[in-house]
Amino acid sequence: MGINLEKIGSQAKAASYELGLVSATNKNKILLAMAAALRISTSEILAANQRDLSAATGLVKSFVDRLTLDESRIEKIAQGLEQVTTLPDPLGNVTNGWINHAGLQITQKRVPLGVVGIIYEARPNVTVDAAALCFKSGNAVILRGGKEAFNTNLKLVEILQMTLKENGYSENAIQILTDTSHEVANEFMQLTDYLDVLIPRGGAKLIQTVMENAKVPVIETGVGNCHIYVDQTADLEMAEKIIVNAKCQRPAVCNAAEKLLIHEAIANRYLPKIVAELKKNNVEIRADEAALDILQGAAIRATAEDWDTEYNDYILGVKVVSSVDEAIKHINQHGTKHSETIVTNDYKKSQQFLEQIDAAAVYVNASTRFTDGFEFGFGAEIGISTQKLHARGPMGLEALTTTKYVVRGNGQIRE
Repeated sequence: MGINLEKIGSQAKAASYELGLVSATNKNKILLAMAAALRISTSEILAANQRDLSAATGLVKSFVDRLTLDESRIEKIAQGLEQVTTLPDPLGNVTNGWINHAGLQITQKRVPLGVVGIIYEARPNVTVDAAALCFKSGNAVILRGGKEAFNTNLKLVEILQMTLKENGYSENAIQILTDTSHEVANEFMQLTDYLDVLIPRGGAKLIQTVMENAKVPVIETGVGNCHIYVDQTADLEMAEKIIVNAKCQRPAVCNAAEKLLIHEAIANRYLPKIVAELKKNNVEIRADEAALDILQGAAIRATAEDWDTEYNDYILGVKVVSSVDEAIKHINQHGTKHSETIVTNDYKKSQQFLEQIDAAAVYVNASTRFTDGFEFGFGAEIGISTQKLHARGPMGLEALTTTKYVVRGNGQIRE
């Protein structure tokens, strides 16, 4: 189906200028109305989602899980909208101010990015999360979801646009591409006249494709080859709870643990116990030589590729290490700069881990599953940035703003 990207971009740009004038009170009012509309339309959303699920043949279980909505997930999406209304509006905040040598009053304030493009896969919640954060931060958004969630995404955007229209605002503030072809996606990535930033959310292949093909500035997000290192001083009962939670609660998400590193001093007595717990959740163990010897047939041999793989499944790589230094070196070599955890009762080692690990979120004695905008108190999140420029970690409202210098004078000219 043909679409006019130039028209969509132009409409978004015009809407973005209007959004910059909407008060925080009115934006919150619209977001609450959107949450109410989603709840009222639950049956319609589930019907659309069922059409997508019926067509989802041959897809891996983890992918289908990300695609699936039920009443509780729709309720959580609505709650995310409501939480965004409780957050301070970053727009207009003055971050700095001074008077220069010429008597000019210079202030630096937060303003919207403008038009944000989001390319994502089979997570319908991203549709609403992205729309909410962009709207609250004064940005227009153009969404490009995956074909597998096509009907669900269209229904969600229809509900959000109707809410905007009913409250006297341009429905072009939230748009979705109705052509999910790769050709249109590539053209979208090069819409430099209209898009101010492009944010991909999905697997490694999607993110790599966007990074290689986009001409629009990109914020890299998402891929999570996350590690848990269990130190020899760890509380092993605590470690077990953290590992099982991080791996098994929802393995298809980017903040799930993919690798377990364990100190050799406790590996013999601890590994069989934790693997037995993981096996209760049908987790497949892929182990290095030392762990294979300890586990006696309860694991398969890990390949070199395993250490760099984000499984998004009930699979866990296990490696025995000799020290916190070896653990840090391995993580920095094979991690994706997302979320990493150390379980230890040694303060010095915890501090070393926090300082030397190169990741957006680094934990001591806690599950990696907390790397999430909702859990961090940001409300819905636009994504988890694994890069270092502009934004890093869960991206909330402030990450969707930039700054502008406002300069006031009384006739000064430069000599």
